[in-house]
Amino acid sequence: MTNKDDKQKRLLIAMVLAFAFFIAFDYFYIQPQVIADKTDKQSTKQDTTTNNKAPQTSSKIESATNTAPKEQTIKQEDIVSTIQTKNNEIKIDKLGRIAKLKLKQSQYIDEDGKAIQLFNIDSLKPLEIRFSDRSINEEAFKVDVVASSSDIDATTNSKILTLTQTLSKTTIVKKITFYPDGHYDIDISSTTPTDYFVTTGFRPDILVDMYADHGVLLKMNDETLTIVEDEDLDNTQTYEGVKFASAFDRYYATILYNFKDSLKLSLMPDKENNPQIFIHIKDKIFLSGYMGPKEYNTLKALDDSLTDVIEYGWFTFIAKPMFLLLKYFFGFIGNWGWTIVLVTILIKLVLYPLAYKGMVSMNRLKEFAPKIKEIQEKYKDDKQKSGAKMMEFYKKEGVNPMGGCFPILLQIPVFFAIYRVLLNAIELKGSPWILWIDDLSLMDPWFVLPILMGATMYIQQKITPNQIQDEMQKKLFQFLPVIFTFFFLWFPAGLTLYWFINNLFTIGQQYYINKLFEKNKLLRHEEHLSHKLNKDKK
Repeated sequence: MTNKDDKQKRLLIAMVLAFAFFIAFDYFYIQPQVIADKTDKQSTKQDTTTNNKAPQTSSKIESATNTAPKEQTIKQEDIVSTIQTKNNEIKIDKLGRIAKLKLKQSQYIDEDGKAIQLFNIDSLKPLEIRFSDRSINEEAFKVDVVASSSDIDATTNSKILTLTQTLSKTTIVKKITFYPDGHYDIDISSTTPTDYFVTTGFRPDILVDMYADHGVLLKMNDETLTIVEDEDLDNTQTYEGVKFASAFDRYYATILYNFKDSLKLSLMPDKENNPQIFIHIKDKIFLSGYMGPKEYNTLKALDDSLTDVIEYGWFTFIAKPMFLLLKYFFGFIGNWGWTIVLVTILIKLVLYPLAYKGMVSMNRLKEFAPKIKEIQEKYKDDKQKSGAKMMEFYKKEGVNPMGGCFPILLQIPVFFAIYRVLLNAIELKGSPWILWIDDLSLMDPWFVLPILMGATMYIQQKITPNQIQDEMQKKLFQFLPVIFTFFFLWFPAGLTLYWFINNLFTIGQQYYINKLFEKNKLLRHEEHLSHKLNKDKK
């Protein structure tokens, strides 16, 4: 076997194994590398970029946090105000924090069929205030706020809630305007010069798994994004020139933003090294906020820049247009399941020229397999000569031994992109498809799609030409459909649907190309015989 042939097979095996274990690769390598790179670059920019400047404030965040009491369960008597908006119910506690937030829309329910509560009751709460002065901070956790109203109805019009906390050295006033869509504006001020902080609270804790990022995302004035994932923050980091700060899980986020004035904030690790956002305030600040699903239309309606809260990882540059394409066709079709089917077919058609080249190349290599094996056997004791003869043969027949691999490799970024889109799209939440699939964001309850996906992968494997001679490699390839089926048992049905339709269409393409190749091969054979007969007659 030649070095060239060895490289080809090794590449093919590596490609398939990478494809089979793409989840682990994406989660354990690509994402941490991207996050590390972004953090390193952002740290440099903090030192050198004047564009990312914010008002100077105190950075004594450690003393403020060290004096904070341990989070405790919120009781009903701790609630001083309840706000109803069209999309959510918000409860403010006696320290002026958002203690609870319940989503009202029917698709946002948990596995028990109850409305989703966005925050854990014992975690850091949104709009909590911390002070640089330790004595003020200790006092602030003992003094209740006074609310201007105990019940507010903002379902149709915006309403204002004022929270006043009178301390010995200063009085903190929060004037919050709630809007029907659930977002809010907040004006915070102190009656005397004071350095303090306000937090987005700990991220929503609804769906956190190994397949999606969760932690903190910051957007800077220079449009760069910084992501710090849970368990990755070892010490306090301070950032200037921030447009918005988002604490997020897979589908939900709590955000504070100001697109007019730059923000300065610190990320502090909790006991598990999860990032917590504290925005620096000197005397007063005006912010806008949002808490809820990372739904594209909702975020875009608030500000186009906020759509960056929806982050797709390494392949965002492909994934974002992919999502917009899905969203565009959904506008016509009205069903996310059939939208996925249509867009999958469109992607296959667009990539067909690449697929065609790869499939034809693999067919040609299969056709020449006996001749290649003959050369390998003939020169098995002289690898250098075997390699030369192989290259001579490839050149004579016009065959590229790598031709079947590169077109497939070029399609992998597209796959990763749509994988990230369908994994992170909250729009699939509560979206039915057919019969037993009533939520495309959840796994198929009857495992029908994963089994169909595995079956089509097996059929696709059977009709796809390959040159693999080694028995161990053959068995590995034959076992791949089982591995993939196992992976996809717990994947969102929307993602499994994409893979199944992709396989189904690939089978059709491969079958067509195989038939076309056989037909052309027969014609070439007939032409060869005809040419030989004519030559013999002469």
